[in-house]
Amino acid sequence: MLKEALSEIQRGSAEIIDEQRIEKLLKAYFEKGETYTVKAGFDPTAPDLHLGHTVLLQKLALFQKYGARVQFLIGDFTAQIGDPSGKSATRKTLSALDILENAKSYKEQVFKILDESKTDVVFNSEWINALGAAGMLTLTTTFNVARMLERDDFDKRYKNGTSISISEFIYPLLQGYDSVHLMSDIEIGGTDQKFNLLMGRHLQRAYEVGKEQAVLMMPILEGLDGVHKMSKSLGNYIGVTEEPYEMFGKILSVCDELMWRYYELLSAKTLTDIEALKSGVKDGTLHPKKVKEELALEITARFHSSSAAQAAKDEFDRVHSNNQIPTEIDEFSSHEAVSITKALVDCHLTPSTSQARRDIKQGAVRINQEKIDNEALQLESGEYILQVGKRKFAKLKVN
Repeated sequence: MLKEALSEIQRGSAEIIDEQRIEKLLKAYFEKGETYTVKAGFDPTAPDLHLGHTVLLQKLALFQKYGARVQFLIGDFTAQIGDPSGKSATRKTLSALDILENAKSYKEQVFKILDESKTDVVFNSEWINALGAAGMLTLTTTFNVARMLERDDFDKRYKNGTSISISEFIYPLLQGYDSVHLMSDIEIGGTDQKFNLLMGRHLQRAYEVGKEQAVLMMPILEGLDGVHKMSKSLGNYIGVTEEPYEMFGKILSVCDELMWRYYELLSAKTLTDIEALKSGVKDGTLHPKKVKEELALEITARFHSSSAAQAAKDEFDRVHSNNQIPTEIDEFSSHEAVSITKALVDCHLTPSTSQARRDIKQGAVRINQEKIDNEALQLESGEYILQVGKRKFAKLKVN
């Protein structure tokens, strides 16, 4: 059992620091029933999570299966500074109201994956506010500027003469202090968080809490393009609050190679089960699309329900296999003739008229299931089914 647990915990990880400590904690759980704590911090910088965020949540849920109590830390204080990791410029600060609203949204979403009975949701403003000026000064004495500048993003910005605020130096110290206050046994995060994660170990030593947390780093999940980090700003994301049909369709759109990456980092299937699927695809007994559908069903069901996932698949098959219109689409109206580019924007099918023109040039736009290539087309009185790509539909009535 211990060997299996370690194998599942190692699965998909990019790097583990002090793996022996993790093994010792697991052994104590299996032999004595002793629990331990695993911390992961999330700064509520946006209201919704996407599948990239859930890579960590899946790993936290796995630790819960093997005896851990999860410390789901919402960085409501540190979000006011902004994590400088990987940034080439100082980040804009968020308002307290935005942070509170985003934090509320996070709490509603994470328990689609985590076991609420084994999770402590904590806010770091609680102990950082209590730290006070004297405590903050003491914290700053635990690390020097020369070592801070060893951090890759700080080093590049310093050499380029790009501004680095003092608050950005404070950020990793505060994240590390979270581990001091919580006395975390393990902390997990993305590979871009390595400096901050190691700070937790350093400060646990400096404050003599009697332990040094192990660190597990997960790779950054690629978005739908298979190249860049999943990001809302890049438009290559799958949001956990998206409608079942949209979520199912987006997962099916990933390339076959990326599918296995998603299986490894997102699926609850065991490594043995995934290897069996790979073998089936390789020897031709399983079609890649069928395997991808299985993944899409699993993930869609996780954030909605099994019935909603199956309904999404049935609708997807109906629309794409039989070239039909979805049963439910948003309806819009216009009281005057409107250009096709403006109509696509008004119906929320494209973000801008320039993107609409690009979609038309690429042959991605259809009206009443007929492909169009005229960017200057005017829609006169009548009803139109507008379509962009394979999944975006809207009904427009022009009076």
